[in-house]
Amino acid sequence: MKGYFSESRSVEAVNERMSEETDPRLEEIMGKLVTHIHAFVKQVNLTEAEWMAGIEFLTRTGRICSDERQEFILLSDTLGLSMLVDAISNRRPDGATENTVFGPFHVKGAPEYEMGKNISLDGKGESCLFEGTIKDLQGAPIEGAELDVWSDNADGYYDVQQPDVQPKWNNRGRFITGPDGCYSFRGIKPVSYPIPSDGPVGQMLTALGRHPYRPAHMHLMVTREGFQTIVSHSFVEGDPYLADDTVFGVKQSLVASFERTPDAEGDTVWRSRFDIVMARLGEDTNVDLRSAAADEK
Repeated sequence: MKGYFSESRSVEAVNERMSEETDPRLEEIMGKLVTHIHAFVKQVNLTEAEWMAGIEFLTRTGRICSDERQEFILLSDTLGLSMLVDAISNRRPDGATENTVFGPFHVKGAPEYEMGKNISLDGKGESCLFEGTIKDLQGAPIEGAELDVWSDNADGYYDVQQPDVQPKWNNRGRFITGPDGCYSFRGIKPVSYPIPSDGPVGQMLTALGRHPYRPAHMHLMVTREGFQTIVSHSFVEGDPYLADDTVFGVKQSLVASFERTPDAEGDTVWRSRFDIVMARLGEDTNVDLRSAAADEK
């Protein structure tokens, strides 16, 4: 016979209601969710008024969601949850380029260009040459790797945010490496920008004394058959928001140098080098942080 609910055995009372036919993975996830939520409520002595404020916050978060805006993902991002799930899902051997959050502004089917092409179509911003080598963990260049890149414009907006202002495919492009594994293209030096802060997530950040800004970065996705896909950024060295990216996306290994240098025409432009290291399928780390987390309890 299942027991009655009480404060002391609240977790047991809820979790023992699950059927023996419940999917094992669902049972594990929901059981741990109940365990940690109940522990949180007991630890902070949550009041009914505070509980209702939380319910109202989540209700407002749901109401602002649409096909163009996902406030719950924004909430996950700003609580560091998105980065944690990404880190767990993309553990790699030492030396491989690290992942970071995908972001909401990727568009499939960007134009494929020859190396050296300028992807900035609106003529705004400070010109920048991006270059590097895509290689494996042993340092050998990877031929046939597809590098998909995208960034904001000089005003801090992606083309999909301003379809009537920016040209389609502005600051986007795909490049395929040759035998030397090298890539190069021209764009603009990215600028930092705020995430949408006019909704519940923005109100939460204000209440916590946090800003909504992301440091300047170039998005990149690298794919090649036989290798693990990389979804990452190269961040602008020296950006004031590197240490407190509002979505916690910065990793030290992803901060790239940006230097002023003369180009072939004698004009001074920015230049950024960022090498990318891909791990082969099967070259996974064997780290399991669940046991470490259990030890911390």
